[in-house]
Amino acid sequence: MAVDKRSNRGRVAGNDTPLTSIELFTGTGGLAEGLHKAGFRHLLAVELYHRACESLRINRAQDCKDLAAAAESIPTENDRWPLFEGKVQDVDFTPFEGKVDVLAGGVPCQPWSIAGKKEDIEEKIGGERNLWPEMFRVAHQTRPKAIIAENVIGLTRPSFKEYFEYIIDGLRAPHEQRVDGENWRHHHERLRKRLKANGIPDTDRYVVNPVPLNAADFGVPQLRKRLFIVAYRADLNVEWIPPSTTHSQSSLIRDLLNGEYWSRHGISPRQDLIESLTEMLPDGKEPWRTLRDGIEGLDEPELDRTPTEGPPHHVGWPGARRYRGHQPSDLDWPSKTIKAGVHGVAGGELAVIDRRGRYRYLTVREVARLMTFDDKWMLDGTRGPQMRQLGNAVPVDLAEAVGKSVRKQLRHEKETN
Repeated sequence: MAVDKRSNRGRVAGNDTPLTSIELFTGTGGLAEGLHKAGFRHLLAVELYHRACESLRINRAQDCKDLAAAAESIPTENDRWPLFEGKVQDVDFTPFEGKVDVLAGGVPCQPWSIAGKKEDIEEKIGGERNLWPEMFRVAHQTRPKAIIAENVIGLTRPSFKEYFEYIIDGLRAPHEQRVDGENWRHHHERLRKRLKANGIPDTDRYVVNPVPLNAADFGVPQLRKRLFIVAYRADLNVEWIPPSTTHSQSSLIRDLLNGEYWSRHGISPRQDLIESLTEMLPDGKEPWRTLRDGIEGLDEPELDRTPTEGPPHHVGWPGARRYRGHQPSDLDWPSKTIKAGVHGVAGGELAVIDRRGRYRYLTVREVARLMTFDDKWMLDGTRGPQMRQLGNAVPVDLAEAVGKSVRKQLRHEKETN
């Protein structure tokens, strides 16, 4: 048996050895839970928002009291994730050097979001809310085999082109650290020169691949396009092959037109929807899952804040109204992108005309279903903080698909269904 030479822990290397990970900007745990389901074991999870930390404690985590001890112990599948509540900037990750297979994180997206305020985007690039430099720093300190970063598609907008290129180069060469007082443009110029000179050894360099993915293509009942940036250390001779999509729009249209979808739910076909569709050839994949698919089995809530019998957080909320620019999600199509919202309950993105014909807000449990959290997953706080946690999360099933694709390549596993 080969001994893992990365540390003195005497771990047995090979496909039976758990792959380890560190999770930054963990939020309520969508990316972390997906990677856990994909077989990764978190050595540490870091999150600043207290409500999200409370949700993590309820479900999977416990406070990490000793970083050095956490670095020397690989959790089992049923162990709780070590959690640090606080700023990533306040954590020294050097105890984890050489002990991390994957560094993962959904870097806070407010500076890059199309939905964000323009003045915030312009003012915060390079500022405190932009935490990409922390991703570089943690990669430098831990030297992981792979990096998984998730963000909004808005990061690839032409107006961010220069900074996006800086992010890619910062991940390619995370050990070329930014010095105190150096602005990001000067740092980027140094990175470019160093990379162009081919003077960085493969053990210090990463091969980076940014790919946009739509959660609906992986069985998530939500149209949610996100950017995944996956990097492998160059000495591994691996380049990320994104996960194969499993669901498609064309197959959903086929099922809507041939009646299979309506039969599956035991309801009459909606002629308004059928007439609006143009037939497309099926492509052999599963159909996109719809909002109706996602919330199947949940009772329709009363709109008086009375908890419904069944899973937690399924509570009706009064006051929904239609207004210009905020149309509801269609029950028989994947939902619109779930957003965190900055003024409590959002408008049309979190509303639906339900099975009883009512225009209403989705419940917290319904939204958690649309993010593919298990019905046992609990969320701390009142409705507003709970929706904020969900809107900022990565859909669990999408995270699992990405995690499995990374695991396969780290393990050199054959593609399996």
